[in-house]
Amino acid sequence: MSDTPYGPAGTPGHPMPPVPPMPSSPPPAPPDALRAAAVGLLNLSGLGLGYLLLRRRLLAAACWVATAVLLLVALPADPDGVPAGVLAGYVVVLVLAAAHGAFAALRTRLAWPSTAPLALALGVLLLAVPTGGTLWYRDAREEAVQQALLDRLHRADETVTAAGRHSFSASRSEYRDALDVYRDLAVHHAGSRAADQVPDSLRTYYRTVGAPYTSGDYCGAIEPLKYLRTVPQSVPEDRLGSLAQWPDDRLATSLYTCGATALSGDGEAWVEHFGDLLGTFPDSGPAAKVAPAVESAVAQAQKDVGGKSPCTAVERLRELNTRALTLSNSAGSSAAQLTASAGRAKRSGDAGAYDCGIDQYKDGEFSAAQKTMEDYAAHAKGDKRERARKIAIGAEVAQTVPAAGKKLPTTASGGGISVTVKNDSPDDITVLYTGPVTGSFTLKGCGNCRAYTFTDTLSAGFKPCNDSGKNYPKRTISLPVGTTYFVHKPNGTSTAAPASDTARIRSGYIYTECAYTTRTFGN
Repeated sequence: MSDTPYGPAGTPGHPMPPVPPMPSSPPPAPPDALRAAAVGLLNLSGLGLGYLLLRRRLLAAACWVATAVLLLVALPADPDGVPAGVLAGYVVVLVLAAAHGAFAALRTRLAWPSTAPLALALGVLLLAVPTGGTLWYRDAREEAVQQALLDRLHRADETVTAAGRHSFSASRSEYRDALDVYRDLAVHHAGSRAADQVPDSLRTYYRTVGAPYTSGDYCGAIEPLKYLRTVPQSVPEDRLGSLAQWPDDRLATSLYTCGATALSGDGEAWVEHFGDLLGTFPDSGPAAKVAPAVESAVAQAQKDVGGKSPCTAVERLRELNTRALTLSNSAGSSAAQLTASAGRAKRSGDAGAYDCGIDQYKDGEFSAAQKTMEDYAAHAKGDKRERARKIAIGAEVAQTVPAAGKKLPTTASGGGISVTVKNDSPDDITVLYTGPVTGSFTLKGCGNCRAYTFTDTLSAGFKPCNDSGKNYPKRTISLPVGTTYFVHKPNGTSTAAPASDTARIRSGYIYTECAYTTRTFGN
């Protein structure tokens, strides 16, 4: 042993040399890439275990906070998943924690385990935590998506149920909204549990929309059934199956039944309904009933001409003629039958006008009777034509002298008593008469005659047709005994009102009838 300036070590009088100070932290360990990889992997688990093995508790806590924030945002699982910004931020935190932990562990010994391979194995094992969590979250999110789709389907079903409590026109928009949901689920979410239930929902949808048909409201069923026929434009037919044709037979039946109801009444909707039926379902059973139904209506109207309301029946026949012809233009194979029915309706209506005119005359509707009989006589042939003319004359007389309308004119003519009618008027006139016989004729105006003033007619010595110096246009007719009603009306543009006279014809006399006009004030 050698001596030192301090003397032999540990001997009296020679103190110990000074001890160097302890380092503030353990000396760096030799670089160990395996250890760095282990810490990095442990930090990638999101649990901050790599920092715990390095005794970096604050950094480990930061990892815990980041993971807790992610869990708070992600749970419970939402159909939309975790917001992309949150997920990206969390990934950045994990990558930074892994990189920083690996760098710090390169020269820092682990608190536990003592060997890097064991830590690396633990890191690889703990990677199952984020991996398993990701898989679990994916399943949870998929379930959330399925539930959200089922909720949409349920709400659409409730919308349909609520809409079914109201009329179709009031609920059309609700039905459209529900159909949009069904279409979206069936087309864009095929394979989902909600999409698997769409066929059942659609069957309920069709039954609800078509409920008026089920309840027997055929007219009310037409609009919703037409709407259901448009559904295949929105939902692919392969998703609808047999529902695509579900409305067809029901709509054809509704169009016919509603049209037949209108045909038996006074409306004109039957033309539209039958036209839709023949155009849309020309080969259907209901379409084959259209022409016979129209023919039956014509036959009934023909029968009604002889009933209590012949004018109503004539109007009905004319309506059937017009509308059957309109319908025949687009009736396909039924066109010939409808055209034939229209022809029968026209002929029967024209013939029935005679009965209508008589009924109007008897009811005191003289103006209508005159027009009806004039129209009939203008087109008819045979014996009724002449009497129609007589009735028209009688009706015109009765409009001025109502007593003339108490009896229907006949076709009788002539008589044993002469009646001369003179015209003491500057106007051409038509003389109408009815009674035991009925007829009319015209007289030329008197060239040197004038229209009398109202004052003239009030004077005591007023006697028209009494000027021997005038050559009055005149005509003599033969009438039988009885009361004959005369009306003389100016022709042309004269504003003079018709004049009238009642002649009670008796045998043994010669009668003169005078026609004149009275000038009104201001003329």
